[in-house]
Amino acid sequence: MKLIRILLADDHTVMRRGLRLLLESQPGFSVVAEAADGRQAVEQAEATKPDVAVVDIAMPNLSGIEAAQRIATVLPQTAIVILSMHSDESYVLRALKVGAKGYLLKDSAEGDLIDAINAVHQGKTFFSPEISKMLVEDYVREIRTRGSEDSYDLLTAREREVLQLLAERKSNKEIALALNLSIYTIETHRRNLQEKLNLHSLADLILYSVRKGVIS
Repeated sequence: MKLIRILLADDHTVMRRGLRLLLESQPGFSVVAEAADGRQAVEQAEATKPDVAVVDIAMPNLSGIEAAQRIATVLPQTAIVILSMHSDESYVLRALKVGAKGYLLKDSAEGDLIDAINAVHQGKTFFSPEISKMLVEDYVREIRTRGSEDSYDLLTAREREVLQLLAERKSNKEIALALNLSIYTIETHRRNLQEKLNLHSLADLILYSVRKGVIS
Protein backbone atom coordinates (compact mmCIF):
# COMPACT_ATOMS: atom_id res chain seq x y z
CA MET A 1 0.00 0.00 0.00
CA LYS A 2 1.32 3.41 -0.97
CA LEU A 3 1.80 5.69 2.04
CA ILE A 4 0.22 9.14 2.24
CA ARG A 5 3.21 11.40 2.97
CA ILE A 6 2.38 14.25 5.34
CA LEU A 7 3.99 17.55 6.38
CA LEU A 8 2.95 18.89 9.81
CA ALA A 9 3.40 22.64 10.39
CA ASP A 10 2.47 24.12 13.78
CA ASP A 11 4.46 26.39 16.09
CA HIS A 12 3.14 24.62 19.21
CA THR A 13 5.46 21.67 19.86
CA VAL A 14 2.97 19.78 22.05
CA MET A 15 0.21 20.09 19.43
CA ARG A 16 2.58 18.96 16.67
CA ARG A 17 3.78 15.95 18.64
CA GLY A 18 0.22 14.93 19.49
CA LEU A 19 -0.88 15.11 15.87
CA ARG A 20 2.20 13.18 14.75
CA LEU A 21 1.45 10.38 17.21
CA LEU A 22 -2.15 10.30 16.02
CA LEU A 23 -1.22 10.15 12.33
CA GLU A 24 1.58 7.63 12.67
CA SER A 25 -0.77 5.29 14.54
CA GLN A 26 -2.75 5.02 11.28
CA PRO A 27 -1.75 2.45 8.67
CA GLY A 28 -0.91 4.15 5.38
CA PHE A 29 0.19 7.50 6.90
CA SER A 30 3.76 8.75 7.15
CA VAL A 31 4.82 12.12 8.60
CA VAL A 32 7.83 12.99 6.44
CA ALA A 33 8.55 16.47 7.84
CA GLU A 34 7.66 18.94 10.58
CA ALA A 35 7.85 22.73 10.69
CA ALA A 36 7.60 25.23 13.55
CA ASP A 37 6.94 28.33 11.45
CA GLY A 38 5.57 29.31 8.05
CA ARG A 39 8.88 29.82 6.32
CA GLN A 40 10.13 26.43 7.50
CA ALA A 41 6.87 24.88 6.29
CA VAL A 42 7.50 26.13 2.75
CA GLU A 43 11.12 24.94 2.85
CA GLN A 44 10.17 21.49 4.16
CA ALA A 45 7.40 21.16 1.59
CA GLU A 46 9.79 21.96 -1.25
CA ALA A 47 12.36 19.51 0.16
CA THR A 48 10.02 16.56 0.79
CA LYS A 49 7.11 17.18 -1.67
CA PRO A 50 4.43 15.73 0.65
CA ASP A 51 1.06 14.46 -0.54
CA VAL A 52 -0.68 16.49 2.18
CA ALA A 53 0.46 19.53 4.15
CA VAL A 54 -1.30 20.23 7.47
CA VAL A 55 -0.69 23.90 8.23
CA ASP A 56 -1.57 25.96 11.31
CA ILE A 57 -3.16 29.26 10.26
CA ALA A 58 -1.23 31.35 12.82
CA MET A 59 2.53 30.85 12.77
CA PRO A 60 5.57 33.12 13.19
CA ASN A 61 7.84 34.33 10.35
CA LEU A 62 5.20 33.56 7.73
CA SER A 63 1.48 33.08 8.40
CA GLY A 64 -0.16 29.76 7.63
CA ILE A 65 -2.22 31.42 4.90
CA GLU A 66 0.88 32.84 3.21
CA ALA A 67 2.74 29.53 3.62
CA ALA A 68 -0.22 27.63 2.15
CA GLN A 69 -0.34 29.96 -0.83
CA ARG A 70 3.38 29.47 -1.56
CA ILE A 71 3.13 25.69 -1.16
CA ALA A 72 0.07 25.55 -3.45
CA THR A 73 1.89 27.63 -6.07
CA VAL A 74 5.10 25.59 -6.06
CA LEU A 75 3.54 22.16 -5.38
CA PRO A 76 0.01 22.10 -6.85
CA GLN A 77 -0.19 18.33 -6.28
CA THR A 78 0.19 18.79 -2.51
CA ALA A 79 -3.23 18.99 -0.84
CA ILE A 80 -3.40 21.51 2.01
CA VAL A 81 -5.40 21.28 5.24
CA ILE A 82 -5.57 24.42 7.38
CA LEU A 83 -5.75 24.16 11.18
CA SER A 84 -7.40 27.15 12.85
CA MET A 85 -8.97 28.47 16.03
CA HIS A 86 -11.27 30.66 13.90
CA SER A 87 -14.68 29.48 12.69
CA ASP A 88 -15.92 32.60 10.92
CA GLU A 89 -16.45 32.54 7.20
CA SER A 90 -13.81 35.15 6.33
CA TYR A 91 -11.02 32.84 7.50
CA VAL A 92 -12.47 29.86 5.63
CA LEU A 93 -12.75 31.95 2.47
CA ARG A 94 -9.15 33.16 2.75
CA ALA A 95 -7.94 29.58 3.17
CA LEU A 96 -9.85 28.40 0.10
CA LYS A 97 -8.64 31.32 -2.00
CA VAL A 98 -5.00 30.41 -1.42
CA GLY A 99 -5.63 26.79 -2.42
CA ALA A 100 -6.46 24.89 0.79
CA LYS A 101 -8.73 21.88 0.36
CA GLY A 102 -9.50 21.34 4.03
CA TYR A 103 -10.24 23.57 7.02
CA LEU A 104 -10.27 22.13 10.56
CA LEU A 105 -10.92 23.75 13.90
CA LYS A 106 -8.09 22.91 16.27
CA ASP A 107 -10.42 21.67 19.01
CA SER A 108 -11.80 19.02 16.64
CA ALA A 109 -8.53 18.18 14.87
CA GLU A 110 -7.95 14.98 16.84
CA GLY A 111 -11.29 13.57 15.72
CA ASP A 112 -11.35 14.93 12.17
CA LEU A 113 -7.77 15.05 10.90
CA ILE A 114 -7.60 11.46 9.65
CA ASP A 115 -10.83 11.86 7.66
CA ALA A 116 -9.65 15.23 6.37
CA ILE A 117 -6.33 13.87 5.10
CA ASN A 118 -7.99 10.92 3.38
CA ALA A 119 -10.54 13.25 1.76
CA VAL A 120 -8.13 15.87 0.41
CA HIS A 121 -5.73 13.17 -0.78
CA GLN A 122 -8.61 11.87 -2.94
CA GLY A 123 -9.13 15.35 -4.39
CA LYS A 124 -12.13 16.20 -2.23
CA THR A 125 -12.67 19.05 0.21
CA PHE A 126 -13.17 18.67 3.96
CA PHE A 127 -14.43 20.99 6.68
CA SER A 128 -14.90 20.46 10.40
CA PRO A 129 -18.55 19.57 11.00
CA GLU A 130 -18.88 22.77 13.09
CA ILE A 131 -17.73 24.82 10.09
CA SER A 132 -20.19 23.14 7.71
CA LYS A 133 -23.04 23.60 10.22
CA MET A 134 -22.16 27.28 10.72
CA LEU A 135 -22.04 27.94 6.97
CA VAL A 136 -25.42 26.27 6.43
CA GLU A 137 -27.05 28.14 9.31
CA ASP A 138 -25.67 31.49 8.11
CA TYR A 139 -26.92 30.80 4.61
CA VAL A 140 -30.42 29.79 5.74
CA ARG A 141 -30.60 32.92 7.92
CA GLU A 142 -29.56 35.08 4.98
CA ILE A 143 -32.13 33.48 2.65
CA ARG A 144 -34.90 34.02 5.22
CA THR A 145 -33.88 37.63 5.84
CA ARG A 146 -33.88 38.45 2.15
CA GLY A 147 -37.03 36.42 1.56
CA SER A 148 -35.51 35.17 -1.68
CA GLU A 149 -35.98 31.81 -3.35
CA ASP A 150 -33.37 29.11 -3.25
CA SER A 151 -30.93 29.86 -6.07
CA TYR A 152 -29.96 26.16 -6.26
CA ASP A 153 -33.37 25.45 -7.79
CA LEU A 154 -32.40 27.63 -10.76
CA LEU A 155 -29.61 25.25 -11.77
CA THR A 156 -30.01 22.59 -14.42
CA ALA A 157 -29.04 18.97 -13.65
CA ARG A 158 -25.86 19.41 -15.70
CA GLU A 159 -24.94 22.63 -13.89
CA ARG A 160 -25.34 20.82 -10.57
CA GLU A 161 -22.96 18.10 -11.77
CA VAL A 162 -20.41 20.71 -12.83
CA LEU A 163 -20.83 22.56 -9.52
CA GLN A 164 -20.05 19.43 -7.52
CA LEU A 165 -16.95 18.63 -9.57
CA LEU A 166 -15.72 22.23 -9.35
CA ALA A 167 -16.27 22.16 -5.58
CA GLU A 168 -14.10 19.02 -5.46
CA ARG A 169 -11.41 21.13 -7.15
CA LYS A 170 -11.45 19.26 -10.43
CA SER A 171 -10.00 21.24 -13.36
CA ASN A 172 -12.06 22.18 -16.41
CA LYS A 173 -10.19 19.49 -18.35
CA GLU A 174 -10.91 16.80 -15.72
CA ILE A 175 -14.59 17.76 -15.65
CA ALA A 176 -14.80 17.69 -19.45
CA LEU A 177 -13.34 14.17 -19.46
CA ALA A 178 -15.61 12.98 -16.64
CA LEU A 179 -18.77 14.27 -18.32
CA ASN A 180 -17.66 13.59 -21.92
CA LEU A 181 -18.03 17.25 -22.87
CA SER A 182 -15.73 19.84 -24.44
CA ILE A 183 -13.68 22.19 -22.28
CA TYR A 184 -15.53 25.10 -23.94
CA THR A 185 -18.87 23.65 -22.76
CA ILE A 186 -17.56 23.29 -19.21
CA GLU A 187 -16.30 26.89 -19.24
CA THR A 188 -19.77 28.01 -20.39
CA HIS A 189 -21.44 26.03 -17.58
CA ARG A 190 -19.01 27.56 -15.09
CA ARG A 191 -19.82 31.10 -16.24
CA ASN A 192 -23.55 30.36 -16.08
CA LEU A 193 -23.18 28.97 -12.56
CA GLN A 194 -21.37 32.04 -11.32
CA GLU A 195 -23.93 34.36 -12.92
CA LYS A 196 -26.98 32.45 -11.61
CA LEU A 197 -25.56 32.15 -8.09
CA ASN A 198 -23.86 35.58 -8.06
CA LEU A 199 -20.54 34.00 -7.11
CA HIS A 200 -17.22 35.35 -8.29
CA SER A 201 -14.52 32.77 -7.57
CA LEU A 202 -13.84 29.08 -7.05
CA ALA A 203 -13.62 29.71 -3.30
CA ASP A 204 -17.14 31.18 -3.37
CA LEU A 205 -18.40 28.13 -5.30
CA ILE A 206 -16.90 25.77 -2.73
CA LEU A 207 -18.44 27.63 0.21
CA TYR A 208 -21.80 27.67 -1.55
CA SER A 209 -21.53 23.91 -2.18
CA VAL A 210 -20.87 23.25 1.51
CA ARG A 211 -23.90 25.34 2.46
CA LYS A 212 -26.10 23.41 0.06
CA GLY A 213 -24.79 20.02 1.16
CA VAL A 214 -23.37 19.34 -2.33
CA ILE A 215 -20.07 18.51 -0.63
CA SER A 216 -19.31 17.99 3.04
